[in-house]
Amino acid sequence: MEAVIAVFALLFVLLVALGAYATVKAVGAAKRGVDRTLTQARRTVEDHTLRAKSFTQPGPAGEIAQLRLKLRTSMRATQDALQASAAEDASLKESLGLFERLSAHGHELDGELRRLESEPDRAALAERLPALRERTERITQSADSLRWAARDRARRFADDDLDSLSTQIDMEAGALRHWDAAEPSAAPPPWPEAPAAADGPAPRQTWPETPRSDTPEEPARPALDPPGRRPTYPWQKKARPESTT
Repeated sequence: MEAVIAVFALLFVLLVALGAYATVKAVGAAKRGVDRTLTQARRTVEDHTLRAKSFTQPGPAGEIAQLRLKLRTSMRATQDALQASAAEDASLKESLGLFERLSAHGHELDGELRRLESEPDRAALAERLPALRERTERITQSADSLRWAARDRARRFADDDLDSLSTQIDMEAGALRHWDAAEPSAAPPPWPEAPAAADGPAPRQTWPETPRSDTPEEPARPALDPPGRRPTYPWQKKARPESTT
């Protein structure tokens, strides 16, 4: 009885532990979802704010807003493209590593540009703009290069797969239409030729042949039997020699 109670108690503890683990995972997933939603919302608000500043604020402040907007747009597009392609192509892991190093420079530049937005000294800000513009251009060009290379690689793989698929479909279509091809009928075998004479062609008959009867022919007999070979009969008299007197 005590063993049964211990088993039920153990099962109850396991169920409680599994329930607590599932609850923690669900809460963590929900929190990550909320954080992701808040991050996207904050990013969207910042982008709209920068876009508005680039149009409404003239001078260095408006240009700094344009640089920030350009930098953030390029880096975000490259990150999304690399992460989406890396899930199907493992060779892009090195590209992701390079992008992480580039992102460090991008975040540093974005932070510096954000601090300069509230800079009251417009003259000093105008002096620093060429260097900031050059750094922004170098980072965005590198990010764009990685993004387009990943897209070209994915498109190349898609084209190769499409070419292979088209070839297989053409072969299958040809096999399915094989019954349309008219098969040539087999020619009949030639008749055997008559054996030729060994000594050459047979002589041509110029005289008509005598018609033959169906009854067997008897051997021809001479018209008159020679003397001495005539048959003798018992009722005939013996021939007498002629007298010479």
